Amino acid sequence: MAEIGERARLKVLRESSPGLFIDSEGVNGEVLLPRNETIGEVRLGDTVDVFLYCDSEDRPIATMKTPLAMPGEFATLRCVNVTPVGSFLDWGLAKDLLVPFREQLNRLDVGQSYAVYVYVDEKSGRIVASRRIGRFLSKERPDYQVGQEVDLRIYGKTDLGYKAIINDEYSGVLFANQVFQELQSGEQTKGYITGIRSDGKVDLSLHKSGQAKIDDLEGRIKEELDARGGYWELCDASPAEDIYEELGVSKKAFKRATGALFRKRLITIGKDGIRSTT
Repeated sequence: MAEIGERARLKVLRESSPGLFIDSEGVNGEVLLPRNETIGEVRLGDTVDVFLYCDSEDRPIATMKTPLAMPGEFATLRCVNVTPVGSFLDWGLAKDLLVPFREQLNRLDVGQSYAVYVYVDEKSGRIVASRRIGRFLSKERPDYQVGQEVDLRIYGKTDLGYKAIINDEYSGVLFANQVFQELQSGEQTKGYITGIRSDGKVDLSLHKSGQAKIDDLEGRIKEELDARGGYWELCDASPAEDIYEELGVSKKAFKRATGALFRKRLITIGKDGIRSTT
C-alpha cells in the first residue's frame, strides 16, 4: 500500500486530459500522475515507479521525478518564497516544500539555503520541513572514536560556535575559537571527533588533531610546491589571512608544518617564500 512520502511501483489504470491515473493500492484510491511529471513513454497498464506527495490543494499526486530529499532525511534546501502560512523551499518538485512558522527558528530569507529535516506531518498528512533540527537527532550516546572522520552539516550558530549534524544522526559543536572561517547554515564538510563529554555531547574540529594534522598539512604543502615548480611565495612572514585563504589553516599550523619539512630537508625557508629541495 503506497503512502504519502513514499516511492512505490504502481499500475497505470486510465488516461485523461490532465494526465494518467494510477492505482495507489491504498486509501488514496486513484492518484493523478500529471503529464509533465512523467519520464519517458508511459502507457496504460504499465507499472511505474512514482513518488507520492500532495499538490497545492492538499490532494494526493504522483511524480516520476525524485525530490532532493525524502521524508526522514536531513537536507540543505534553498528558500524560494515567504508567505503568510510559512516559507517554501525548492526540493526539486513542482510544488515547493513548506516550512511552517512553528518549525522555524527565525525568519527565512529568499535565496538563502538552510539545513532542514523533511517529514510527513501526522496531523495534516502533508510533507513539510523543519528547522528545529534537535528534535530529530539521536539522544543516545554516540559510539565515536577521537580522531574519527565524520560528515558534518552545519545547522546553527551560538556563542560557543557552530552546531553540526554528524553523519545525519547526532549533534556536535565546532567551537568558535577553533573555526577560522564563516560557516553557513546547511553547509556540508568533513570534520573530526575531538571528544565525547560525560553528557554524550560531541566536540568537533574541522581539522585533524595533533601529529596527524601536521602530517596531512606537510603533504599538502609539498604537493602544492611541486605543482608550482618548486617555489611558493607563502612563508612565515605571510599574513595569517593569506595562509588561511590558501590552505584553510592557522599561521601557527602552517609554521609547524613548514618547520617539519625543513627539518626533513625537503624545503628551504626564505623571507620571500619556500622552495623545494627535491
